Amino acid sequence: MKNSSDFEFDDLQGLLRFGHGKLTDTCFMLLNIVDATAARQWLNSAPVSNAVETEILPKTALQIAFSAQGLQAIGVKDSVIEGFSDEFITGMSGDESRSRRLGDVDKNAPKKWLWGGNTAQIPHILLLLYALPSGIDSWRKTVQGKKFSKAFKVLSQLPTQYIGEIEPFGFADGFSQPSIDWQRQQSTDPHDRNGYSNVLAVGEVLLGYPNEYGQYTARPLINPIADKDAAILPNAEDVSGLKDFGRNGSYLVLRQLDQDVPGFWQFVAKAAGSDPEKRKQLAAAMVGRNIDGKPLVSTIVEDIPGIERTDNRNHFTYDADPVGHECPIGAHIRRTNPRTGDLPLGVTGFISRLKKILGFGESRHDEDLVASSRFHRLVRRARTYGPMLTPKDAIKPDAPTDERGLQFICLVANIARQFEFVQNAWAMSSKFNGLQQESDPLLGHRQPLMSGEVTDQFNQPTPAGPMQKTCPLPQFITVRGGGYFFMPGLRALKYLATLPSQGSDSTS
Repeated sequence: MKNSSDFEFDDLQGLLRFGHGKLTDTCFMLLNIVDATAARQWLNSAPVSNAVETEILPKTALQIAFSAQGLQAIGVKDSVIEGFSDEFITGMSGDESRSRRLGDVDKNAPKKWLWGGNTAQIPHILLLLYALPSGIDSWRKTVQGKKFSKAFKVLSQLPTQYIGEIEPFGFADGFSQPSIDWQRQQSTDPHDRNGYSNVLAVGEVLLGYPNEYGQYTARPLINPIADKDAAILPNAEDVSGLKDFGRNGSYLVLRQLDQDVPGFWQFVAKAAGSDPEKRKQLAAAMVGRNIDGKPLVSTIVEDIPGIERTDNRNHFTYDADPVGHECPIGAHIRRTNPRTGDLPLGVTGFISRLKKILGFGESRHDEDLVASSRFHRLVRRARTYGPMLTPKDAIKPDAPTDERGLQFICLVANIARQFEFVQNAWAMSSKFNGLQQESDPLLGHRQPLMSGEVTDQFNQPTPAGPMQKTCPLPQFITVRGGGYFFMPGLRALKYLATLPSQGSDSTS
């Protein structure tokens, strides 16, 4: 049996464990390496924050992540980079098919992004700075010393602005997060995991550890005989004699999401006939929560592993609301985390599960099997930008139209199975859980399918009446940029700092 004190938190970047929620001032910078030697020298002494818990709250934090191009620019061999996932190497905008699956079409198309939309726009490094209130300017100046200026070119400073524990539409946010099994005690046996759990295997977030399948995700492993600099890296748990460049590292997904706050609330007000109570109800139905964060479904009394019973905004499932009378099937939070276990509701054995998978005996379209949530969870670390605009002010005809939105950040060990699956199969899909002609009411782009079928509806089933249909929904959220990054462990950062200039494997 292990306990959390045995975990290598000193080799882990702190964002993976803490989120730095009390360090409300932020500065997110996109950098290119212009001098690899200077970049390695800066990295060797960079004050990167680890995940060791301290009694005194730190005043600042620094985290760093690299794109595939950034790893190559700082000197990582091509053969090492090839050990990462195809999604990371190709990039968020590097495949037209991927863009379509992610919903990055029309207004969201990469060619319209402010950054990351083509190879020339992909930054080498994402630098995340955090500080206590009013402390970010001095912290940034400390970080951007002479070594920094020689090593990097600042491509962009992404907008961030703290508006409290809410997201820009005004809903309480940030309390539904998976709990990481740092002790590595929870079983991955499906017979032991029939119900929904909020506890995730370490390997769902970090490379180099078993995931929820009990397997190790592919990542770069290095032979220390061929690369003596790799001796500083941790040993691979699953392959004897090799060093693990990925261990204690994570993929960081970043998407800049512009939110049309006046557009959202003015549409909801019009659809509700200017009735304030109906306006609140419709907005809550689209989100899946009331504005204070309380879920629309009744909380349950049974234990959910990884969630305190007193956590009323997170201690629930949708088992008692299979049709969506309380929380619509298509609500944003229900799509992005359906809170399902390994066996769907009403399935108790092999035969009934097989019938469910094959679709036999279904009486309703909404009885489709939804994938178990534990294989697709995300650790979210988003920050808002733009000034706060209350719903009351947003519905006014002269509501200010400043840019507002979210720097969406999630941390995963498998980009395709976690972020891309949630975005494609759950959020963007017009067929999620048997639905028809609707995608995520917040994230959806509203473009018709290739068949011509529309996706601009939002449906609410009612216990004693016809389906309540709201349409056509406009697009409320627009993608302004995005990228896939790798956030290395601290020993991996030291390894990068010692590299010679060798972006390829050639000796010329």
